Amino acid sequence: MPIHSSRRALRRLVATAVATGTTALLCAVPAAAAHPADPAPAAAPAHAQAPDTSRFKGVNWADPRDNYADDPVVLSGLSLSDGYATTYTKAHRIIAAFRANLGADTVRLPINPYTVNGPYWHAYRAVIDAATAQGFQVIVSYWEGTGARKDGLIDDTAAFWRMWTTVTRTYTGNHRVYFEPMNEPHGYTPGQWADIAAQWLHTFPAVPRDRIFVSGSGYNDSVVSVCADPRLKGTYLSLHHYGFWGTHTYDEWTADLKQRLGDCAGRTVADEFGSSMTTGLDYDQPADGNNEVAFLQADTDVFRALHMGAVYWPGLRTGDTYSLESLTGSPDAPWLTTNNPSGADRLAWAWGRGKPATESAR
Repeated sequence: MPIHSSRRALRRLVATAVATGTTALLCAVPAAAAHPADPAPAAAPAHAQAPDTSRFKGVNWADPRDNYADDPVVLSGLSLSDGYATTYTKAHRIIAAFRANLGADTVRLPINPYTVNGPYWHAYRAVIDAATAQGFQVIVSYWEGTGARKDGLIDDTAAFWRMWTTVTRTYTGNHRVYFEPMNEPHGYTPGQWADIAAQWLHTFPAVPRDRIFVSGSGYNDSVVSVCADPRLKGTYLSLHHYGFWGTHTYDEWTADLKQRLGDCAGRTVADEFGSSMTTGLDYDQPADGNNEVAFLQADTDVFRALHMGAVYWPGLRTGDTYSLESLTGSPDAPWLTTNNPSGADRLAWAWGRGKPATESAR
């Protein structure tokens, strides 16, 4: 999730210019990834259709830098200097707060090669372990770096495959961990991105297909093309949707979302969507022309009606006005407080609980 409209709008303008000439590099999978040194378990059967996605009731937990980093990602409330035990203690409390405050059962976490291929991986694993120990489902997603590399392309293909070899070896045996090969692959054409996703499936056949999230094309903004590709059958699809992409009424936002889903809602989890949570907006009241309120009410109504999984951006990210939660307590014993109860209401509504916004909001 970029810092919001200005940055994402700029990258949309350049996406087409950088979308060519890349698949040959990506097909050069290093031997360590294609043929792991450790014996791989037998490939799990691919399901014809991923199960009902509504069981993913989650939030994103993010680095204050928006997860784009040329060094390890360090989630809000954690520290690069902390070892496994301290990271586990902090993560355990924050995950528990997501459940206590919001009723979440899923968390989406970023990774990059700096995190996994270096010394911080030992400590970062504590976040995943603390979440799964509490029964949470964890979606692990690759994010690209910053600067000139922030182009919607895999930064370093050798490091990318090495990273995923390590992550899949570590967590394929944990049924609560899910793998999203890349976040927002907007530097590729839809066809190029489908080729890369298919390459990922071929490289890691031991990962069950119903534990894989294939991002939609572009900024994860449409799942239509990946849904139609038979090579990706049986996987989940991930969609991103944001109100700063335009200015619309409730009905127009509903139509916009459904167009991006096509007939693939049954496989799709919205693993990023959000609105301002620190500016005092009331999402339980009529929109009265407010684009953010209309957007969030439309999205949460559609997710509920279509029984879709919904993972809010972000549950926690320091400095992000969209953050639904903020850190409280001491740094060594963190807890969370909810920034906008009406936003939490809308998220609960998307998850099949709670109450709708007032009738006059429609």
